[in-house]
Amino acid sequence: MQQFLMEPKATVLYIVAFVFAFLITLITTPFSKKLAYKVGAIDKPKARGMHTKPMPLAGGTAIVLGFTITVLTLTPMVEGFHWQEVGGILLGGLFIAIVGFFDDIYNLSAKFKLCMQILASLIVIFSGIRVDVITWPLLFGQTVPLPQHVSLIVSLLWMVGITNAVNLIDGLDGLAAGVSSIAALCFMFLSIMTGNPVAVLLTASLAGACMGFLPHNFNPATIFMGDTGSTFLGFILAVSSIEGLFKGYTVITVVVAVLILGLPIFDTTFAIIRRILKRQPVMQADRGHLHHRLMDKGYSQKKAVLTLYGISGGFGITGILIASQDIQFAIGLLGFMIALIIFSYYRQNHTNS
Repeated sequence: MQQFLMEPKATVLYIVAFVFAFLITLITTPFSKKLAYKVGAIDKPKARGMHTKPMPLAGGTAIVLGFTITVLTLTPMVEGFHWQEVGGILLGGLFIAIVGFFDDIYNLSAKFKLCMQILASLIVIFSGIRVDVITWPLLFGQTVPLPQHVSLIVSLLWMVGITNAVNLIDGLDGLAAGVSSIAALCFMFLSIMTGNPVAVLLTASLAGACMGFLPHNFNPATIFMGDTGSTFLGFILAVSSIEGLFKGYTVITVVVAVLILGLPIFDTTFAIIRRILKRQPVMQADRGHLHHRLMDKGYSQKKAVLTLYGISGGFGITGILIASQDIQFAIGLLGFMIALIIFSYYRQNHTNS
């Protein structure tokens, strides 16, 4: 399998997947803008928002199209392809996107969306994609197989958790799309290491779709991806990480997956802790996320987004170093990244002191 991944025809296939998804998303995004206005998927200015005029949502429909068409077209050419698993991924992803699309129009309740996310995750799990084993560094690389019921719970929590984590960082122009691109590329590299060509094609397609959306979404954005895009990106990242990292490989650890998605995971964790301490509902939106903090410090949108790209990339590189067993360097880089996040998160302008 790993030998196949190094063959020129496989490399060409992955490049084609990236370019194909990029072009489809780039070309269809203007049509998604027209769709957003037609169905009333409009984000109006609000206190915790960063824009001052109504903006079309549902740009994520272009991302969904770019990814879905690419995967349907190219995965049958990949060694190890199974329609049951790929069909489950696409069905679950489309389900998430449809719920997100209606949320962009009607502002659905958090509880309803959570139930739908659980249902979409179960579709993927019962198609055969789940966390079967976990390898922890503290166990010296020993692989721990999970009982079926534990595997189901862990898989469900991972998919729902990452779906919402990526959704929560979608607060600045280009942030969610860029961070998702970085994470997808890191997972693509690790999927090559694990010898999983299906996961490589999934992540290459996702990275291409994200980058195809960025020209329309980077500051100053002309369209937002909305929940249609942000929940879809989080869901596919979660599923791709399971497909590429958690299915029987004895070197890659759960820590690696957490690090690659470190920015949305840490930001979501801080948000939950912050809201609990303030005795606010956990699902209640606020203006305390890392990107809000950077803006309050006087960062421009572009500078804040590029800073967060750097943090996300640093986490991704740390994860790859751990997977490559360069532990000492990885620990040093991780310590620096955590210190940088804590510094950025808690340091306020003297005007806000």
